[in-house]
Amino acid sequence: MAVYGRPSQLRALFDESPTPHIAHPPRTHHRDFYVATDGSYSLNTGDGGLGVIIETRDGRRVARLALPDDTVADNNAAEYRALHLGLDVLTARAPPDARVGVVVDHDDLAANVNSASLATRRSDRVPPRTLRVPDANRHHWRGIRARICGFREVRAAVVASDTNPAHALANAPDEYAHVNAETERCVLPDDSGSSEAQIPPPSRADRRASD
Repeated sequence: MAVYGRPSQLRALFDESPTPHIAHPPRTHHRDFYVATDGSYSLNTGDGGLGVIIETRDGRRVARLALPDDTVADNNAAEYRALHLGLDVLTARAPPDARVGVVVDHDDLAANVNSASLATRRSDRVPPRTLRVPDANRHHWRGIRARICGFREVRAAVVASDTNPAHALANAPDEYAHVNAETERCVLPDDSGSSEAQIPPPSRADRRASD
């Protein structure tokens, strides 16, 4: 695997995780930014939380957010709202030609992101699979899809909830409130030039070309 500067936790997770409904070739190592998001909701209290972490491919932190949110009605809504927030923050701090890797722990959300991303490269702009978005999330999905269209390329990978770095921020926003006071940064990744050969990540290295 080619390495540019310091290792990125989000990049490592992205490279080693499945990307629903979209190929995961070696060039995915050329993401410019990685965004991990998570949303939480408690049936007992009705409280919700949003967690966001953004890094460059060389491991430099762009932003972290841990926000309480009492407007969400369920966990699905929290997941969509968290990704909407993360992409909004990245849009304000990254160039429009950036390639973005998204890390979430919600299978349907990742599948929808990848299908919408593929649609941006089709002449008819029609996703290759039907997008299934719950009615309660359609407002945030429209915002997410607009952000997808605004970047050069967006691809989403799915991780387990307990390995999502944004999980703690979403589930204990009061405890991690201090991260919201971090200085805003508009950080660009270092030059991606490298003479090292690209090696497929483990999730694809042992698969046939037709898989």
